[in-house]
Amino acid sequence: MSGWETRAPSGRIAYVDGRYVPHGRAAVHIEDRGLQLADAVYEVCSVIDGKLMDEEEHLDRLERSVSEIEMAMPMHRNVLKLVMRELVRRNRVRNGLLYLQVTRGAFRRDHSIPSVVRRPTLIMTARDMGTSGSERLRSRGITVMTRPDERWARRDIKTVQLLPNLLAKTVARKAGSWEAWLVDAQGFVTEGASTTAWIVDAAGKLTTRGLSHDILPGVTRRVILEAATQAQLAVSERKFTPAEAMAGREAFISSAAGVFPVTAIDGKKIGDGQPGPITRRVQELYAQMSAARAAEQAR
Repeated sequence: MSGWETRAPSGRIAYVDGRYVPHGRAAVHIEDRGLQLADAVYEVCSVIDGKLMDEEEHLDRLERSVSEIEMAMPMHRNVLKLVMRELVRRNRVRNGLLYLQVTRGAFRRDHSIPSVVRRPTLIMTARDMGTSGSERLRSRGITVMTRPDERWARRDIKTVQLLPNLLAKTVARKAGSWEAWLVDAQGFVTEGASTTAWIVDAAGKLTTRGLSHDILPGVTRRVILEAATQAQLAVSERKFTPAEAMAGREAFISSAAGVFPVTAIDGKKIGDGQPGPITRRVQELYAQMSAARAAEQAR
């Protein structure tokens, strides 16, 4: 989810397969399997005050994703961290995002995984962004529209197969909502089109869907659960319906961009239609834990 305003891309640098190149000239082979078959995975890391947020957690998930689709990491984890930080430095990113994509590489087009093993293609970009738009959304909240979940069955793998997600989000945006919450065939919310869905239920318990093949194991989700447990907030990982969400005390979303209150779902106000106290507390806890980890990792 992007709540930030993109600044002019002048002088941006990308990383493609071992080379730092001008952003406008960055390219992959026309038969790259990520381009033609979505045979690729990705991560998006937030950068705050020049530091990568939740870096280790993002790399944990990247390693899991490549393993699930029978692909290797493009380089050793510690080397990858150095490249990520160098790209942030070269692009002079203070507050923004780093995008990382790993594809199986270029092969003659065929649906089956090639028997020949090559080093995967690694692509990275980084951009500095203003924080004013993000701060406004964090303060006032967003609205959500529910949509059918029409994605493939392995949503736990962070692949670049995002067509159903972008279609759902586009419908929501055209209707005046910021995000789409996807609803499965049994009538339960899975997650947002590009975010994790949370509610504070009628009993005051912080609630989000449990991990399975149905949802992406969100990095911010993971950190929030750890921080909430340490702060002794009541937490539940279970399914919930849109009706339960609408009847709950509060709702919010989480992503690499942080924690954002949800003030209405399908036009119905949540609580009094304002960001609630538990959501505010979660915002504080997440910010504190992520900042502490980023400082430790930067040493």
